[in-house]
Amino acid sequence: MNNPLSKGQSGARIIEIDVERVGQRVDNFLASQLKGVPKSHIYRILRKGEVRVNGGRTRPEYRLQAGDKVRIPPIRLAESGEVRPLPGTVERLQSRILYEDGGLIVLNKPAGMAVHGGSGVSYGVIEALRTMRPEARHLELVHRLDRDTSGCLMVAKKRSVLRGLHELLRQGKVEKRYLVLLAGRWEGGLREITAPLRKNVLQGGERIVRVSEEGKPAVSLFKPVTRFRQASLVEVMLATGRTHQIRVHAAHIGQPIAGDEKYGDAEFNRWMRKFGLKRLFLHAHFVAFRLPGTKEEVSVSAPLDDDLRLVLENLEDKDD
Repeated sequence: MNNPLSKGQSGARIIEIDVERVGQRVDNFLASQLKGVPKSHIYRILRKGEVRVNGGRTRPEYRLQAGDKVRIPPIRLAESGEVRPLPGTVERLQSRILYEDGGLIVLNKPAGMAVHGGSGVSYGVIEALRTMRPEARHLELVHRLDRDTSGCLMVAKKRSVLRGLHELLRQGKVEKRYLVLLAGRWEGGLREITAPLRKNVLQGGERIVRVSEEGKPAVSLFKPVTRFRQASLVEVMLATGRTHQIRVHAAHIGQPIAGDEKYGDAEFNRWMRKFGLKRLFLHAHFVAFRLPGTKEEVSVSAPLDDDLRLVLENLEDKDD
């Protein structure tokens, strides 16, 4: 097989789709074949018609079928703008793998790292993993975490596992829990937030998510863990998975997440910096599920990073 990242013009490749790739979006398929090439460049060659499926142009959202023949054009390093991961990135991710079997990796994603390249980010977790595991041909993100969110991130090693987990996510059969630090002292116990959310509302030229009756249903369960004098550590369980759901629901009830520059309280964020908080306090700390057709239960917990633990210790020391 030709190396799509080799310098100069190597000929176009034709790949016939096997059953393992059935149902995969063509843009994700191209990302797995053109390792390290930014998504922006992949979308560009799709728009220009340089990628062909069965001889015809195709759209990024097209889902591949068995027997499809995909033409992948030669890619120049210079034109792709390919960027290798920063020194130490691959080693850092390797040390943060929490669980791995024949079809799945779960890692503790670092805060500040995007899950994939694009939107001004050249390299993300998935590109780094593909660099780490060149022999793993089918690495794909099962879900996403915001760049500033740390914690459990699932990456499928097989298309069958990816399809199975996507089906479980659609059915609400993947248990996901997050730890967040909220402004103010939490009153009472478990609370269910059901405010519907509308995506891509413009505010000052920025696209954000807002509570709106016109939005999609969204359900979050907030359970207090530790109450401090002016902040509360809370565990959040999601019944739906809307964009920025926890952040917007927290702001909606008047207790935004510490360090949230988009939906949070600027004065509270400044106060939290005295306790050492330098980022969004949102951590995906637990994931559990059972793959279809098996009896094996998978549950993975990601410990809080040292920087977030230090914030809690500092709050405890200053608490009355």
